[in-house]
Parts: sequence; C-alpha cells; structure tokens
Amino acid sequence: MSEVRPESNAEQVAKAELQTKRVVFTPSGLSVDAELGSTLLEAAQDTGVAIRSLCGGNGNCRQCWIEISEGAHSKHGIDSLLENVSPVTELEERLYQRNDKFKGLRLACRTRILGDLLIDVPERSQENLAYISKKNDAREFDLAPVVKLFDIELAEATMDANPCATENIVERLAEQSINARLHCKLLSSVQALVHESKGKLTVAVRDENQVVALYAQGDVRVIGAAVDIGSTTLALYVYDLMTAELLYETSAMNPQIQFGEDLMSRVSYVMMNKGGDQKLTNAVRQKLTEMLHEACKQLALEHNKLLEVVLVGNPIMHHLFFGISPVELGQAPFTLATREWLEMTASEIGLDLYPTTRVAFLPLIAGHVGADTAAAYLSEMESMSQQTTLLVDIGTNAEIMLAKNGVVYATSSPTGPAFEGAEISSGVRASHGAIERIRIDPQTLEVTFKVIGVDAWSNDAAFTAAQPRVIGICGSGIIEVMVEMAKAGLIDQTGLFVQDKAPNLFDSRPSEDGTTVRFMLVEQGDNSIYVEQTDVRSIQLAKAALSAGVQLLMDYLECKEFDQVLLAGAFGSHLDPVFVADLDIIPSATREQIRSVGNAAGIGATKALLSQLERDRIIAEVKKVRKIESANEPNFQDYFVQGMAFSVSPVVAQKVQRNRRRRRT
Repeated sequence: MSEVRPESNAEQVAKAELQTKRVVFTPSGLSVDAELGSTLLEAAQDTGVAIRSLCGGNGNCRQCWIEISEGAHSKHGIDSLLENVSPVTELEERLYQRNDKFKGLRLACRTRILGDLLIDVPERSQENLAYISKKNDAREFDLAPVVKLFDIELAEATMDANPCATENIVERLAEQSINARLHCKLLSSVQALVHESKGKLTVAVRDENQVVALYAQGDVRVIGAAVDIGSTTLALYVYDLMTAELLYETSAMNPQIQFGEDLMSRVSYVMMNKGGDQKLTNAVRQKLTEMLHEACKQLALEHNKLLEVVLVGNPIMHHLFFGISPVELGQAPFTLATREWLEMTASEIGLDLYPTTRVAFLPLIAGHVGADTAAAYLSEMESMSQQTTLLVDIGTNAEIMLAKNGVVYATSSPTGPAFEGAEISSGVRASHGAIERIRIDPQTLEVTFKVIGVDAWSNDAAFTAAQPRVIGICGSGIIEVMVEMAKAGLIDQTGLFVQDKAPNLFDSRPSEDGTTVRFMLVEQGDNSIYVEQTDVRSIQLAKAALSAGVQLLMDYLECKEFDQVLLAGAFGSHLDPVFVADLDIIPSATREQIRSVGNAAGIGATKALLSQLERDRIIAEVKKVRKIESANEPNFQDYFVQGMAFSVSPVVAQKVQRNRRRRRT
C-alpha cells in the first residue's frame, strides 16, 4: 500500500482558492472571496454591504433584488457571467410574472455563487437609505450624578513617609468623607499621572465608592451616553454628567438589519446559522463603538472622559448585545435569561472604550416587553401615576402598558411588520421618497400625498419642481391610505375592496395564491404605487392584534376609557392622532386623547443616565408591573376578530350590496 503524501502549503492554498470566488459589490466597491455555493446575501453580509433583507434571507420579503453586471471588468480583474450564478428559482419566476420591473434582477438570498461576479445593488435594495430621526425632546432633567469629581492634592512622598500612590489617593478622598477604592485598571498609569500632575489630581468616583478615572487638575468634563438600541435604529445622546447639558446626538441604522429586519427573522438567523448570534452581537457592538468614538472626536474629548453608557432596547436586542442567545425568546414560553438591571465595564465585554466605562442596561419587563418600554414608562411615570394612561410602542411587536389608580399592567401583541412597511406590496421603510401622508377626495377619488424629503403636497407646484422619486409607502402613509380608502368607500367594513366604486382604478394581478386585486394609488409608469387586497388584510391583522392586546389590559383593570393615550417610539411620533383613532387601533380612544411622546425610550434612558435616584426608581417600579401573555388569554381571539373591522367605511359589506342587486334584478 502506497503512503498518502500530505498536501503542501501551495497545494492547500490552490485548493482553497478553487472553493472561493471573488465577488465585487457596486456602488460600494467592497469585495470578498466568497465560498463557492454560498448565497449573494451571505457574501454581502460578510462584506458589510447592507442589502435590504426584511426576512433575514428566508425568501419571504422579496426585498433583496440585485443585478449581475455581465461582462469583463478590467478594473476589478474579473469576468462576471450569468452562468456564474445558480439558475433562476421558481419563486423568482413567479415574481417576474407578477411585476415586470423585477425581470433581469435576482434575489440575493436565492442566488448562489458559482463563479466570479460583479453585483450591482440597486438603490431600492440598499439598506442605508432610511430616514432616521430620533431626537430627544428638550427637557429639564433632575441631576443626581452617579459619577462625581473631587480635586485632591497628594501628600508629598519622603523617605520617612512614603505611602503608595493608591493609599495616598484614598486617604485624600477620605478627608472629603469619601470612602473609595481604586479600580484595578487604573494601576498601570497612576504613577506616571501623579508625576506629571505633581500630585494635583481630579478624581472621578462612581457610586461614591470606586475611583474609575484620574485626571490632572484643570477644566475636566466627564460625559455619559444614553443609547436606544432599536431593531431599526441606534439613537445616541451624549450629556455632561455634571451639568446634564446635552452635548451631542446622532442616530444610525442598526447593522443587524442585514440579518433580518424584524426580530423573529434575526432569531431565525441565529437558529439556522452557526455563529449567527456572535455576528449579530459583533455588529451592534462595533457600530455603537464607532458612534461613541465619533462623539468623543466631535467633542474634542479623550475616551477616558466617557464614563457611563446607559442602554435600552427590546429583550432580543438586550440579549444579543450582551452575547446571550435569543433563541428562547423566539418560542413559547419566551423565557428571559435575566430581566434585572445589568451592568458591566467596557473591558468586561470587549468594547474599545475606556476600560472602566460602565455599560448598563435598564431592566426588562417580560419576554416581549423590554427595557425600551421600561424607559418609556420612566419618562412618563409622573403623569401615568395620576391619570388612566395607555402607553403604546407600535412596532413589529407592540408593547403596551396600562396604568390606573397606581396599578400597572403590561403585555405585548404580535402586530407583525406591516405597520412599518414590510409585508406590504409597495411598502418601504421611512426613506426619502416614501409616501408619508395621503388624502383621497371622497367624490373625485383624486389622490394627493406627501413624501419624506419634500414639504409640498403632490398637487403643489413646489412638489413638481422638486421632482422626487416616489419609492413606495412607509408606515404612517400605510395607516393613512387605509383610512382614506375606507372613508371614500373604496374599502368596505370587512376590508374588501369595493371595485364598483372605481372600476378603472382596480385590476387583478397574479399572486402566489392565484390572483389579487389592486388599487392604483400613484401612477408613474413601471414604478406605479399600488395597494393590494393582501395589503389591506395585513393591516387588518396588525391592527386587530394591537386592539385585542389593549382590550385585554382594559379588562384586567376594569377600564372603560382613557384619560390619555401615549404613542411612544419613532413610528408613533409620525402618526396623526386623527388616523390612529379612525383606524380603531386603540379601542374607545378619541383623537383628543391620543398624543405622541416622541422617543420616550431615549428620554427614560437619559433620566437613568443622569440620576441615581431615577435608576433606583425604575428598578423598583418594574418589579411591580403585572404582566400578562396575550396569546394565553381566552378572550384574545374574540377581541382580535372584532378589531378587524374598518368602522369608518360607509360601506357595510359588498355581499350585502350584491344581494340587493340580485333582488332588484
């Protein structure tokens, strides 16, 4: 038997090269040596190219369209051929038949790499186009700093009296009635700093018992950051910890979106991809670190001046940030690993910040009611303790709190992503060019609208002059179009289209279930914007789920009406109370009772950042909140069915009309 010769290094390299193919993405210019047989979406994710993928690559959202740039590309040294990808799938064929504009494109999640490629990511498929705005409302915040500064002058060391540096610092603090110990991470630099400052130091003491930073005396400014980790957006607010002055704010896309827009898609990604949880954790940590570095740069401060970071977010964002598997949160009974206030230093979780910077997360309330809701509650706690108040954060999973006579209940409802534009045929995220406001004349059925990025309505000359490209309908626009169509009699109370109202504006198109009826909303050639019958059903399901969750809380607290309804979150802040009331999202709520409280989660995080008293308060109050699981409630289904109706429609039901016509004939 001949002996098997081990492969040489050169042979191993050549073999590995055969198993990878070069993929270049435009317009970013980023490239990757992708594994043969992997999907283009996986290659994009590994490269950092943000392709829109609402479902996390499961083929459900049909948003990740890309174009193969065929031909020889000398700049990149590759020949990009159509045969270098897997054949068109049945799903793609069906979508081509449904909409001609997709022909010539491929779904990145369904297309496998068989050779070198140059891939163009069209504008509509790029994830970084979202319009992001999560500014903190101007408020006066109570200040009870968790970090305090003390000026000390060290005793001069002599041969007879020569205390070590740490003893010297501790003794000087004790003279000011502060009993504190130095954090071990300071030891490596303490002697050099004592020498350079000639013993004149400013000492940062956390919780009145731990020295976490040392500076030469002077004009020392220490800062902290409040961060709202949303499933779509990271919002960052930087404050002076000594004065509560807002110094800097910014927001950015949550990079986890490339692995799935909605939360369950990200959990699914973790379950189906080995190491997927670490990818999601690394993505959000890296982005947050970049944002904090940029904040320090803009404020001309060294990283050692950033001492506190307070985070809020939903339970899945919480678990992923700390490197905790979110899998249990994707399946009943939705068990949390922990729901306590959680804090670590930057060095303990490997963040590229000052080692003693404390990173804390507000407590969670339940498996699907997170720290963002706890923070929103903290921001509105005063008024909620005095009035019957419903607090709602509308998203893929609506988080709901109801307070009455000092008792607070919380639940969540699986509204799905329809309110945010997903699962809607012409739905898009809130991006420039997205329709955000709609009006339909009940008599003429003329449609006028506004898009993000243009102040004028579509029938104004200023709109025509701006020549905006209308890309679809975002969440606030979707709610308004449903109400306007119902009021105009284009949708009956059961949610069916009333095609007799305007036969020329309706047509039928192929769908996966056969055919679907659609209504022409905005005519612009091949890129016309439609509302399909299936879109109406998606909104009905979403609004019914939210309505049922609210009704359950009302039952528990024997509540017949509200003093106020508070809409929290970025989405809620863009909703018109008139349309929220008309759509019957909130049972019995009137437009006068409904108001937006903006980014309440960010405000609550800021309160906890600037005040130890507020931290203690929310930790204690969250434990008093009574939680119910809406899916387990026997009345949920009945309330869900009731919530499906469009009560503002003047048309009772098409079936009734057809029966009347039959009787007349």
